[in-house]
Formats: sequence, structure tokens, C-alpha cells
Amino acid sequence: MAICTPHEIKTLLPSGTRLLGLDLGAKTIGLAISDPGMMVASPIGTIRRAKFTKDFEALSAAIAERNVGGLVIGLPINMDGSEGPRCQSTRQFAANILERTDIPICFWDERLSTAAVERILVDEVDMTRKRRGQVVDTMAAGYILQGALDAMTR
Repeated sequence: MAICTPHEIKTLLPSGTRLLGLDLGAKTIGLAISDPGMMVASPIGTIRRAKFTKDFEALSAAIAERNVGGLVIGLPINMDGSEGPRCQSTRQFAANILERTDIPICFWDERLSTAAVERILVDEVDMTRKRRGQVVDTMAAGYILQGALDAMTR
């Protein structure tokens, strides 16, 4: 498989599989899963970052365990629309996955996803700074995946 658009990925998924959303951070990878109907994203946890081989092993386990047929990866585009080093790193991460497995992957613009999640956790949930640090990556993965799912149904 190759990199595709959010609209294309839905048609490439094997029947009955789901999408896994990823928020690639420096220390962790936030994970979120779609329901089988591709309507709702649910945060499911994080993977502690290590070398790519270890990251891929943990990601592969999540893919197998959750019957995942495709990945939506948050792309950290700059506010001016340009792509910097973090985008290059994210694209390389996806390329490394494609070297090891045949799974459709699409990117979703993740601008302001972490800020939006932090605002929700502070304003609506009144969560402490320490607890926010523990859940922000997985919540951001949910935010990213939900954005892609919403775009697919439009």
C-alpha cells in the first residue's frame, strides 16, 4: 500500500476492520481507535517511544489486537501551511511502517490538536497539569482520528 487521502483510505480497508489514529510525540505515540462503522474515535492509550523497531513492535501488537485495517497519522504542519522537520520525521515514520507491512496510511493535519485537547482538559474537565501530561497524547490522537472520520463522511 501507499500513502492515500482520508477519502481513499476508507475504500482500501478490508471489511470489518477499523482505523487507528496516531499522534507522534517526542516521548510517546498517542493511540485512538475508530468504531467499526467509522463514525467515532476513542482514545486507547500511548506507546512509550524508543527506537523505531520497538515502536513498530508495539504498534503491530495494537494493530493485531484491535483488528486495524489502516492508519491515520497526525501531520504537524506549521501554522503557515509549510512543512518543517517534524513533518519530515512523521513522513519517514510512515515510510518505515510501509517497508514492514502492507497497510493503508493517510495523514491528517494536526495543527492545534494538542492545544484544543489541552483547552478541553483545563476548561471543561478541570484536570491537573500532571494528569493532563499523562493523557494529552492519547486525547490528541482521538482528536486527529475524529477529524479524519468526520471528513470521510462529508
